[in-house]
Amino acid sequence: MVRAMDFPRLQIMVFSSALLIAGILFLDGRQPLTLILISTSALCFVWHLWWILPYTPLWPKEVKWCNEDNPEKKLSIITSNVLTPNKNAKALIELVQKFRPDILITLESDGWWQEQLQVLEADMPFTVKCPLDNLYGMHLYSKLPLHDQEISFLVEKDIPSIHVSIELRTGDRVRAHFVHPAPPSPTENSESAERDAELIIIAKSIRESNQPVLVTGDLNDVAWSSTTRLFRKISGLLDPRIGRGMFNTFHVKYPLLRWPLDHLFHSEHFTVNLIKRLPSIGSDHFPLFISLSYNPLKGAHQNGLKADGEDYDRAKEITDKKGVSKEDVPQPNEEN
Repeated sequence: MVRAMDFPRLQIMVFSSALLIAGILFLDGRQPLTLILISTSALCFVWHLWWILPYTPLWPKEVKWCNEDNPEKKLSIITSNVLTPNKNAKALIELVQKFRPDILITLESDGWWQEQLQVLEADMPFTVKCPLDNLYGMHLYSKLPLHDQEISFLVEKDIPSIHVSIELRTGDRVRAHFVHPAPPSPTENSESAERDAELIIIAKSIRESNQPVLVTGDLNDVAWSSTTRLFRKISGLLDPRIGRGMFNTFHVKYPLLRWPLDHLFHSEHFTVNLIKRLPSIGSDHFPLFISLSYNPLKGAHQNGLKADGEDYDRAKEITDKKGVSKEDVPQPNEEN
């Protein structure tokens, strides 16, 4: 219940701003109670604004725009939580054909979705398939060669993740982790411990790598939560949404209750060409399209969040609680 309050910060901020304006306009400012109400609303507004302001164009961009058009260095990805009961595979196929990504990662895809998406393999012949009927199936389709493919169940025995090395057109290899940890909810897990532990052991594993790295998927967590921030601190990865927008992907049907649950984080080796939330395919999530450019020299001056001793202590507590470690995370061969 406590962690769930990470989600509606934007909604609470809007509500508190409305209370603030109403208090100023309609209440007697000479009354002590009025001053208390206005001050409380103002503090609430500022507190929630502090968390979400980085995900607006008012904040400096964490990842630079790419100013060169070199198709050999580009890497484009569509991530889509398809929602297992959804049968509108045609809509996703049409989006893939329109945006022509190098990588497609589907979440909640089962055997039916695998059969429907088989048509994509003519153009995306490199695949990793993990069809499941428990809302945690995953499928990876790629135009680019994949190496060191591995499907792992890092924390929970029925929650998979995919780990590969992607060979770019330049010959460079990118270490990639595709994840979909279970959320803390009455129908899933009573605590956030499982989700948090999966993210943190991946973050710890990444931190010791010199390779270009991507982590993407449905994290079942908002971009500004303390856990996602801890993941960014420990891993050292960058968030291309900082300074650009929230790109809320969930929930499709409720515009007033939308949050950024589908993420892509990357190392400083990349700059950004485009980020775009794609049209609905009938799922409860919108697909997300991101195009990056492999540009390690330009990206070397990009800086994300920094971890301190307290962050490392918290990370250790999270992983120790579930008895997992960074050694559980597959590590692709660092040799090109």
